[in-house]
Amino acid sequence: MRSRIYLDHNATAPLRPEARAAMVAAMDLVGNPSSVHAEGRAAKALVEKARDQIIEALGASQSDLVFTSGATEAAALALAGRRLHAAEVEHEAVLSWCDPTLPVDKDGQVTINESAASALQLANSETGVVQDLPSGLALSDITQAVGRLPYAHNWSGIGMAILSAHKFGGPKGIGALIVPRGHHVAARQTGGGQEMGRRAGTENLVAIAGMAAAAQAALRDLADGVWERVAHLRNILESTLEAEDPDTIFVGRRSRRLPNTSLILTPGWKGETQVMAMDLQGFAVSAGSACSSGKVRASRVLRAMGFDEGLSGCALRVSLGPDTTEEEVLRFADAFSAARRKQRSRAA
Repeated sequence: MRSRIYLDHNATAPLRPEARAAMVAAMDLVGNPSSVHAEGRAAKALVEKARDQIIEALGASQSDLVFTSGATEAAALALAGRRLHAAEVEHEAVLSWCDPTLPVDKDGQVTINESAASALQLANSETGVVQDLPSGLALSDITQAVGRLPYAHNWSGIGMAILSAHKFGGPKGIGALIVPRGHHVAARQTGGGQEMGRRAGTENLVAIAGMAAAAQAALRDLADGVWERVAHLRNILESTLEAEDPDTIFVGRRSRRLPNTSLILTPGWKGETQVMAMDLQGFAVSAGSACSSGKVRASRVLRAMGFDEGLSGCALRVSLGPDTTEEEVLRFADAFSAARRKQRSRAA
């Protein structure tokens, strides 16, 4: 029995063993991919093999794939010099480059009228709400969906897409931008001309190898029905908590959601207090997006969906993973319910 239970996979997923093995092997390659000697060619071959593996896993054979330091850099590379329409539910990495003009309904669904001038995430990191992506969309953030939802870029009708390896069991600090072949993006990092002239700097061989191995392993999990089992556990969690406290709100429940994500609103109980209480009980959960969890403020995503300031500050995100067990889910539900009863007695 694990002493601590990790239920924050939307913040970052544990490194997959396949990724670890690929990274260790890549550490033995001494060459620079830009060098023309045998050692350099071996390193270059690893980069290009990994690129092809990721493109295959994402069904993106009609596009280029540019390696970046993560989805945040990929968004900057895609959007610098442009100003697209987006909704307040987008991640800050995208929203900071966009005009938040698109409406969001109470179920987290976004309405788009001009696809070619808009950015829309495939799945929200806080609520897990999945969007129907319109054809012709300029850019999508597919970071949370990779390996958890079926996705084929060639069939999506999307222009560009961003992703980050550590969300699907790869290493931190590596991501990518999918770019249609022939599409121009202005390099923000210039110098050596790497990555088809779109992102200069010696390639991170070790992280790239880990990302490719993780992408392939994540695709196998999806094909094997792993996430269907996770969705079943998520439903057990929600029904158990609801039976204990009917006032509990599960955000986006009426929409299609990521199979692993439950955003729980518990009126009168601050999200950061919930996180600390669960941490002391041995559970790693989050009050929302990891990029803003250190900031004591109500969720921007929830406010956009129409929740008031007070209720938006009472959110707890539980995000399960492929290795999460039913026993762990029920242990969390018991601990959470006990902490809720204690909080209510103190507030009375």
